[in-house]
Amino acid sequence: MADSIRTERLVLRRWREDDKEPFAALNADPVVMEHFPATLSREESDALAERIEAGFDEHGFGLWAVEADGEFIGFTGLSVPRFTAPFTPCVEIGWRLARSAWGRGYATEAARASLEDGFGRAGLTEVVSFTAVPNVRSQAVMRRLGMTRDPAEDFDHPALPAGHPLRRHVLYRIRPYGIRPYGIRPYGIRRH
Repeated sequence: MADSIRTERLVLRRWREDDKEPFAALNADPVVMEHFPATLSREESDALAERIEAGFDEHGFGLWAVEADGEFIGFTGLSVPRFTAPFTPCVEIGWRLARSAWGRGYATEAARASLEDGFGRAGLTEVVSFTAVPNVRSQAVMRRLGMTRDPAEDFDHPALPAGHPLRRHVLYRIRPYGIRPYGIRPYGIRRH
């Protein structure tokens, strides 16, 4: 497995100890965490970073730490959801970026590189993404990636109680034919 993926503007790489501080700041930002049940404490954020890094060894893919101009800006990549739903088991693509990185196309660029790696090197046949209904920004990224939604597959997230405003989630899917073929590297992706 490669230790990093480079796109035209970004580096997707394995996690380092010095990522934990900016990751904790990102996870403590109520605007970034608007579509999650709560912000995370430093301890919760550090534990999440450690679980993310362990996922690479467990699955052969994971949520990459993302750098722009040499600065950690968040994560993008693939993971295996830990809850049970009608569409699990599955592989999910997700992202979480610092507010300073929003509106620049970084989530889409990094997610395309992650999908290329997942469908190519990891040999995945399908990837899903899901988010709370109000999270229209992430849904726009999903559509830009070529993912499609069947409203009949929308679901109530089992980790959230009935009546929670974020409980209802939309589900998007993509198969390898939904992106450019592996190997073309349309975004200047280089593996290291």
